[in-house]
Amino acid sequence: MFSVFEYVLMAVYVAVLLVVSRWIGQQAFSWMPPQATAEAQRVDDLFSFLVSIGAFILLGLVGVMVYAIAFHRAPPEDYTEGHPSRGDTRLEILWTATPTLLVVWIAFQSFNIYQQLNILGLKQIVHLHTPIESASAATISDVPKPASETIDVFVKQWDWSFRYPNNVTSNQLHLPINRSTRLNLQAQDVIHGFYVPEFRLKQDIIPGRDIDIVLTPIRAGKYRLKDSQFSGTYFALMETDVYVESLNQYNQWLTQTANSEQTPVNQAVAENIQPPKTLFNSGWSNQLKIENVKLKIARRSRTR
Repeated sequence: MFSVFEYVLMAVYVAVLLVVSRWIGQQAFSWMPPQATAEAQRVDDLFSFLVSIGAFILLGLVGVMVYAIAFHRAPPEDYTEGHPSRGDTRLEILWTATPTLLVVWIAFQSFNIYQQLNILGLKQIVHLHTPIESASAATISDVPKPASETIDVFVKQWDWSFRYPNNVTSNQLHLPINRSTRLNLQAQDVIHGFYVPEFRLKQDIIPGRDIDIVLTPIRAGKYRLKDSQFSGTYFALMETDVYVESLNQYNQWLTQTANSEQTPVNQAVAENIQPPKTLFNSGWSNQLKIENVKLKIARRSRTR
């Protein structure tokens, strides 16, 4: 049995662990890019909590091992085994219930973040293969979250394009600050990935399926949209600018863009158009492009 003094020492040690682990969890906010959306705040809060829990467990285990080595070291030539901790019902319940409740709470918080993003278009028809209802199917309906406006996002090799209200199109993404905006993501050839690190959002875009997400920018600035999927040659260059600005600046940009012609600005497209820089011009670059076009035509004819 522990003495009263030992119980007090354990309580003080646990209190110190809580303070230190909480401090480490707060430092985790600086490990991430700036928070540019309201949803990013929820993601960082959950990440900070996980870091705090991990620090508490790590420091707690290290402290117990150091204490055991310092004060409960076996004497020389003592090879007897220690007392087993089997059969303690309270201990079994503690180390079973605590991780279970922790994992359930983390799953619940993650689900709430997805609910806030309101990602639609991922649910498919579920076919029930049962003896009674072998040919029946159930469809889960998506309930859209209200948003101030909708922007269509089109992606293909190797270009991002955006269609705004009043059919304004651009190769840059502009978002009004402090307003919920719905992005309708559409891939026109292969699987792509919508990824803005400051938004804490990385969503796969699947061909033939409209995927909607709702986000609320809260930090004005210029960010970078990347393709998180390996979508082919030059996929790493598939980037474009994202601007979060005031509503007045956003409306002014829409007016200017509607009255001007947009020229594609994409390094991947430029790299694909230009022939490779070699010492001798063998013509292999043009031949490969011709073969790629033939392959695409053959695939389309098969699908028809």
